[in-house]
Amino acid sequence: MRTAAERRDLGAAGMSGVVGIEALNVYAGLARVPVREVVRGRGLDWSRFAGERVAHRSVALPVEDPVTNAVNAAAPLLATLDPQQRSRIEFLVTASESGLDLSKSLASTVHAQLGLDRRCRLLETKQACFAATAALQLAAGFVASGVSPGAKVLVIATDVALADADAGYAEPVAGHGAVAMLIGDRPDVLALDPGASGNHSFDVLDTARPGPELEIADPDTSLMAYLECLRGSVADYCDRVEGADVVRDFDLLAFHTPFTGMARAAHRALLRQYGVRDAAAVTEDFERRVVPSLHYPAEVGNLFSGALYLALASLVETAQPTGPARVGLFSYGSGCSSEFFSGVTGPAAARRLAGLGLRRRLDQRADLDFATYQELVEANRRCLVAERDRIVELDRWKDILTRVPDRPETLVLTGIEGYRRHYAWI
Repeated sequence: MRTAAERRDLGAAGMSGVVGIEALNVYAGLARVPVREVVRGRGLDWSRFAGERVAHRSVALPVEDPVTNAVNAAAPLLATLDPQQRSRIEFLVTASESGLDLSKSLASTVHAQLGLDRRCRLLETKQACFAATAALQLAAGFVASGVSPGAKVLVIATDVALADADAGYAEPVAGHGAVAMLIGDRPDVLALDPGASGNHSFDVLDTARPGPELEIADPDTSLMAYLECLRGSVADYCDRVEGADVVRDFDLLAFHTPFTGMARAAHRALLRQYGVRDAAAVTEDFERRVVPSLHYPAEVGNLFSGALYLALASLVETAQPTGPARVGLFSYGSGCSSEFFSGVTGPAAARRLAGLGLRRRLDQRADLDFATYQELVEANRRCLVAERDRIVELDRWKDILTRVPDRPETLVLTGIEGYRRHYAWI
């Protein structure tokens, strides 16, 4: 395993020949509601969000589900590939806690809607918000093994939120959408540091989905588990990577961000763990290394296993590094499992993401009033429920579906017949 110094030299020399994220895209739905409107409408205390970087939360329409989210995140990314490159996608992994079938994975339907080659492995991972990182590491190992030189893996983290008034302060920061990542040996977005990761896992009931209409959470337990996992996974990283220094080695940091205050708490705990206690120094470090990762989470909300990679997209597009920059990333999933790992990004990453127009598409989401939001929350609670038949009223949402003339084709749910979900491109 390379020492920290050797990895810094690798990053300075460029990213060719290393495995990682070649391309990344985010789908954050078609509609949004201001966080302040949800807080006011539910009678919650807005002062609880003092200092928080929160603006909007994405809200699912009845025409959206985990499949449409996944496909709408991946399709623009695949459109940038030529036929030969598409044919090298030999593995599709979906990561979700919003499954639609207790037998097969979402990957089967996503694979069909994307029109990928039939010589493609299909799999789904589930470990709460850690699932996408598990899928990323699985994909990186497959590519690095060299068993199929030039092969690529498509990893998609996709979820819907079930949070309603019963969720309390978790409801205003719930999100909706998906993140698609193409993993290969030309990692323009993030070249993973080989073997540089640390893990920490144990059994705890901090959040859970006991049924398709129920999401429960113990915020205090979840925060304590998150911070314990951060301490343990970073310590394991430092044990595995000789000479690693979390204060010196990373130009930028991205954390699992269910809400932006969690990233602030994680950063403060991390610096204290490694001896930085001066308040001014902690604030300066947070603004420089972490704040660029918070812009998109503040506009979308919690994307579950996609939350870390939404933060990574924000980091890349906001910081826009002019040369190689090492990123430390912390992934956490309730239950719980976690990993701290690292990689190198650079100027090509911002260019690659800018070409997909994420910032523009976030601004194009329709703005909802609180009454419409309430209606949608009730509909969202049924999103994952197994129903024999369901009619989806597309005309009810026609204004939102057609309001952006230059929006790329979007996959929508049109109904359920005999338990089979039907979709269409509009």
